Amino acid sequence: MTAAIEIAGLSKIYTKRNGPAVVAVDNLSLSIPAGQIFGFLGSNGAGKTTTIKMACGLVLPTSGSVQLNGHDVQRQRGQAMRQIGAVLEGTRNVYWRMTAWQNLLYFGRIKGVTGKPLKERAERLLTELDLWERRNDPVRDFSRGMQQKVAIACALVADPPIVLLDEPTLGLDVQAGRTVKRWVEQLARQEGKTVVLTTHQMDLAESLCDRVAIMSQGTLVTNRPTGELLGLFRQEGYELRFRGYVDEAVVARFDGFAAREENGHTILSGTISEHDKLYRLIELAEMQGLELLGVAQAEPNLEEIFVELLDRAGQGKHKPDQRSNGRVPHNALREVI
Repeated sequence: MTAAIEIAGLSKIYTKRNGPAVVAVDNLSLSIPAGQIFGFLGSNGAGKTTTIKMACGLVLPTSGSVQLNGHDVQRQRGQAMRQIGAVLEGTRNVYWRMTAWQNLLYFGRIKGVTGKPLKERAERLLTELDLWERRNDPVRDFSRGMQQKVAIACALVADPPIVLLDEPTLGLDVQAGRTVKRWVEQLARQEGKTVVLTTHQMDLAESLCDRVAIMSQGTLVTNRPTGELLGLFRQEGYELRFRGYVDEAVVARFDGFAAREENGHTILSGTISEHDKLYRLIELAEMQGLELLGVAQAEPNLEEIFVELLDRAGQGKHKPDQRSNGRVPHNALREVI
């Protein structure tokens, strides 16, 4: 597929006068397909925001390159910047002393949009975000959520083919958050835009993103289609549900399984690589006098996968023989890393 964003060998190292250098991004290479919603995930300090800023031309890389629809951000800055609209965390891409209307016209003109098309698009964006009645008020007088809405509108006012959204729903109420989610889907599905989404809301990323990349300590942990990633972690996870409370000594006999209580029942979660082991566990349960209510293949979610991958990345442990307490299958980790 055609790449909208091509990142090659990208690094950013911050040097300190006193103390060791800080590697924010370490030799990152990443290709983001055009027309997709791409989830760029990681904990605080993982390097994702620094990467976004380098893609926007706000931070100079120590080495490597970023191309936006074939235009190099450093060598073809003007052409590259016309490819993107960005919402940076903290509404840093709006001017607080200007009104909402002035902000949209200003950023639209910078990107080469003028006249009636610019005013019509600005009016539509402000109306959809319930800001039209406040269009002539200074942004500094707005609430945090309203300021975020203005930032989103500024990113979209020039109708860019690539949209970079760094925590776009931060500070928004439920209704506004749903509006942003609907917009993101519309931008990619109906308008064919490429959307790069960074967020700590794993449910949002799971529901929206065609593909996700996870970073840890400046390096790439995984980069896969969302469905494929969830499918890999679904392969071996099982849950066994028993009536009532199961004693810890009995749980210990189910090697590698973790227990939790739910609605008066006990659920054992773990990984089963072959059906023979499942049958042996059922026989073990009968021998212990346990009443088995059901067996189900565990359905992983992106948050569980995210936490497990970051845990293992932080520990430097990607070995398939390590136990995962039933949250993530070993073989899946071997395939993903």
